[in-house]
Amino acid sequence: MKVLNNRKHALALSITAALFVSQSYIAVAAEKDSVERIQVTGSHIQRTDMEGPSPLTSLSAEDIANSGVTDLIGLFTKLPMAGQGTFSTQGNSSDNTSNGGSSVSLRGLGADSTLILVNGRRVSVSPFANNIDTAFVDINNIPLAAIKRVDILKDGASATYGSDAVAGVINIILRDDVEGAEISAKLGDTADGGGKEKNLSIVWGSSTEKSSHTFALDYFDREEILYADRDYSKSANQEALRPNDPFATDFRSSSGFPGTIALADAPGKRVADVWGNDTCPTADITQDSDQDGNLTGYNLCRYDYASVMTSVPATERASFIYLGKYEINDNLRGFAELNGQHSKTTIRGAGSPSFNELFMAGDNVNHPFADLPEHEFYQQDLTMRRRMLDIGNREKRVTSNYYRSIIGLQGEIKDWSWEVAYNYIKSESTERGVNGFPNSRRTQEAIDSALWNPFEPSSNSQESLDFIETTTTRIGKSTSKSFDGKISGSLMEMAHGDLGLAVGVEYREESISDNPDDQFLRGEVFGTEATQANGSRDNTSIFAELAIPVLDNLEVQVAVRHEDYSDFGTTTDPKVAFIWQTTDSLSLRGSYGTAFRAPSLHQIGLGNTDESPNLVDTVRCAAVGNVNKACEPQEYTAVLSGNADLGPEESKSYNLGLIYEIAENMDFSVDYYDYDIENVITKDTQFKFSTLGNDPSVVERLPSSVAGDPGEVVRIFDQYENIGNITTSGLDVEANYGLETDMGDFRFTYALNYVLSYEDARPNADGSMRIDTQEGDFEQPEVRWSFNTAWVQGDWNASMAVNYVGEFKQDAAVATEGMNDIDSLTTVDTTVNYIGIKDTTLSIGATNLFNEEPPFSYHDFMGFVSGTHNSQGRFVYVKASYKF
Repeated sequence: MKVLNNRKHALALSITAALFVSQSYIAVAAEKDSVERIQVTGSHIQRTDMEGPSPLTSLSAEDIANSGVTDLIGLFTKLPMAGQGTFSTQGNSSDNTSNGGSSVSLRGLGADSTLILVNGRRVSVSPFANNIDTAFVDINNIPLAAIKRVDILKDGASATYGSDAVAGVINIILRDDVEGAEISAKLGDTADGGGKEKNLSIVWGSSTEKSSHTFALDYFDREEILYADRDYSKSANQEALRPNDPFATDFRSSSGFPGTIALADAPGKRVADVWGNDTCPTADITQDSDQDGNLTGYNLCRYDYASVMTSVPATERASFIYLGKYEINDNLRGFAELNGQHSKTTIRGAGSPSFNELFMAGDNVNHPFADLPEHEFYQQDLTMRRRMLDIGNREKRVTSNYYRSIIGLQGEIKDWSWEVAYNYIKSESTERGVNGFPNSRRTQEAIDSALWNPFEPSSNSQESLDFIETTTTRIGKSTSKSFDGKISGSLMEMAHGDLGLAVGVEYREESISDNPDDQFLRGEVFGTEATQANGSRDNTSIFAELAIPVLDNLEVQVAVRHEDYSDFGTTTDPKVAFIWQTTDSLSLRGSYGTAFRAPSLHQIGLGNTDESPNLVDTVRCAAVGNVNKACEPQEYTAVLSGNADLGPEESKSYNLGLIYEIAENMDFSVDYYDYDIENVITKDTQFKFSTLGNDPSVVERLPSSVAGDPGEVVRIFDQYENIGNITTSGLDVEANYGLETDMGDFRFTYALNYVLSYEDARPNADGSMRIDTQEGDFEQPEVRWSFNTAWVQGDWNASMAVNYVGEFKQDAAVATEGMNDIDSLTTVDTTVNYIGIKDTTLSIGATNLFNEEPPFSYHDFMGFVSGTHNSQGRFVYVKASYKF
């Protein structure tokens, strides 16, 4: 009860702060006395202001500029409603399959459950999925200079927009009203090394009575940050970095250099000290213990891979955007949108590791024990755990090209507005492994022919190294072709206003391909991840929406959408919402709707794909104890595949809130939300590993001569399934307060997300359900908030933002009694602008002003949770903008 009371007390304090401090990103679109109708995110019916039945947060170009961020994901990671599943270039590592991509996960329900729109229309997914299966829209494709505002719709919206709008919708509105030209340049650097950034943008436009044109060019360049650049992640041996911490773990790899030698028929018997000294050439020897804690005498040569790995990849992007309109006659207009981007990303990793994939025959001339007849390995076939540093550390270079084009017509027929458009999007990416990748077949041939000696690196010729090393290629392509049409207007005049109606249709064809070269397909490249996925689908949807003026102060929205997919069937999703202005200052709003997420083409069409998760071999641990750290998390090879029988995720969501204008310069809103998602598409490799660890069709093991030992793991087979349910509920509080003083005008803003409950339920072996994750667990902080202050006085203005991410528990896989939770993190961003020079704005600012380190986590070698925090640290920048 004490814990519950503390949580309630914390919630009460947070809400009280919101009411008195105030801000909001609540959108203000037009003057109240304006009769112009505008399109609002979340509705197809045009209205006179942006305050509708659904909760909407809007960030203006000024808000974005004052935040100090240099790309969209930097902005979205600071949103209180963003959660687990958000990922950014600041969190990509060399083990990440999205390689420099970024996307946001509202409510922590996954990036593939957050629909990203640009000017109200869909954007194709990246050809390279994140974490192998998560289809996402790479928001790096949109430069900040081209953005007018960003709308965030915070309730389910499949009835309006279709698939993926489970957690909400982010609609990026581009600038289309530029007169003249603007040029801006920005330079920034981090306090601790790496991550230097350059950004140059030019936006220009013109308009006449019949046409308007807006152009934007943007160039962005960021240097890499290595884990070695940060003291808390420079070594994978956290025991050494935190010598007084009894829970710190040594994450160094058991694949060392030159490595550990083991018997081919009993790889648990091994030796690392064949050089006549007590240490490996480049890393310490560690010795195994049996289940009683006694040393076994079998050693491992471990390797510290952290220092050469990418934490933030080097990225270079060049973007182009054009928006144009032409008035054909008084009731007919043509419009076009063009968007293109070319990007390059470089990712670095340690030399490729091998885990018992390579062998040496007992009679090989390079056999390390050929002259030691008394040794137990004499004339025995050997295997090895070996790091291929001979050919260098791994380096991948990713080149991507993105194209988006829209052409359409819009107009009016009496009081009805209509629009039709054709949308074509193509995204292509090529990933090349240019250094440090061995071909396993040729490596084995080189061992067999004695061309290459894995145990005496100094004796190997350049010819042998060239024979072993290869270059790898992975080519991805994603396309989307769609036609949409809609019409909206007043169906009839009712007692309290016009009955608004919108109807529309959309046809869309999508395809993805993600194909590594033949070496990967033949299994000839080890120590690195690669994906293979191919698929296509088409779908047709029809939708309708009513805006019903029930009373002068009560509007009800009713919407429905029917979708027909070529690969899994049909779905129909309704939504009902209302907004009731009970007084001049108080409004109530609410919504109920169903939503769905179609299985991604990656999840359906994934070929056999290797990944390297950290897992615990609970079956072997129970049998023989902590031999070779079987009871501790280690890297294993899991082979994943798609599932053509997947169905969609289905959800229900509720939202109930109020908007209160306390005074002309003060307002706030409070919204309660509730989501219930069924048939979640995911994998649970640790669960399958633990429950089916003795099933050879699920877990392939090496034979063992030790009684009761099931053997070391070679690989685990898994696939995506509709398993489990997710439910979550919480509160969003947003507020705004303006204050005019002799010292200048101030604006205070506050936004809070408080998670009341979060449960990710998964099946047990007996068919019952268990709670895999809940609020407060790993990567599930219960509280996130941001508090912003803006000041304007004469030619000067400034802003400061305080961002807070609450504490959460350690990863359950490593949590131990007495281990502290992962601490909360508070960071401060600030910027100062001077506009006293004609047509010029000069800015200086910093994000993470006090250079706060990410809170420590025991779950992985880098010592922090890269999906929630990042290693950028303090970032200081200067910026100059000129209008002409």
